[in-house]
Amino acid sequence: MDGDPAEGPRDALGSAPLSFVRVAVVGAGTMGNGIAHVFAVGGARVSLIDSSGAAIEGALATIGRNLERQVGKGVLTADEREAALGRIETATDLEAAGSAELVVEAVPEVESLKREIFANLDGIAPLDAILASNTSSISITKIGAATSRPEQVVGMHFMNPVPVMKLVEVIRGLATADETVRFTSDLARALGKVPVEVRDFPGFVSNRVLAPMINEAIYALMEGVADAESIDEVMRLGMNHPLGPLALADLIGLDTCLHIIEVLHRELGDDRYRPCPLLRQYVAAGWLGRKSGRGFHSYGRDA
Repeated sequence: MDGDPAEGPRDALGSAPLSFVRVAVVGAGTMGNGIAHVFAVGGARVSLIDSSGAAIEGALATIGRNLERQVGKGVLTADEREAALGRIETATDLEAAGSAELVVEAVPEVESLKREIFANLDGIAPLDAILASNTSSISITKIGAATSRPEQVVGMHFMNPVPVMKLVEVIRGLATADETVRFTSDLARALGKVPVEVRDFPGFVSNRVLAPMINEAIYALMEGVADAESIDEVMRLGMNHPLGPLALADLIGLDTCLHIIEVLHRELGDDRYRPCPLLRQYVAAGWLGRKSGRGFHSYGRDA
């Protein structure tokens, strides 16, 4: 580690660049590659971990394209792009998180999968490492309970697309320590993000509000109130949303939307969160949105 070896990452963060921080990102999908991107640009050394070599290859290609876009827009220089790429290492085994001060999990929204990963990370990551989840709906308290360090488990929910969106929901589980929340919030600020602390409740704030809106838009489509383009246009022009709810669902991934809505329905026990049957049908058909080329709208290969 650069700098004073006696100085821990929590102490160093306020006065040192992010080169003092070693980060492991578990999951190389849309969110994982975006999280790795912003940490690498911020100066952190990043291990991007996924069991699929193909997923890692795709993630590196996406990160490269997105960094190139930032160079084209004058956000980064060509040298900064190369430096960021040079800070990212890849691995297909969780053991690569063995030296991380912060681990950010970004795997699919499946509680059993997340708990299994956190249980394994608990035996791999250093004892003082913070284990964060990018979950958009699953209880941080439940995830933390799979470890022997629930006080060091926190939600760090980035928004998609990660390099662009400023918000990070910082979710405090029942046992999460104040120091863990403070460090996570400070780190988000160092990335140029805006951390907002929320309680560990189904859907937190973002998806407690957003998911029912998306679900209701799908009901409107299913009931023939309007077609997909018209529903999105009403919300864009009438409510000043940058993206209509159906297009946004396609961007998030319809399988992810379904997982979130199912969590809200199950955990809150209220039928107002009942997933729309049309959403279930699209997911069953493999029409998952942009990543599959078809959702409520159709997309080309490079969408």
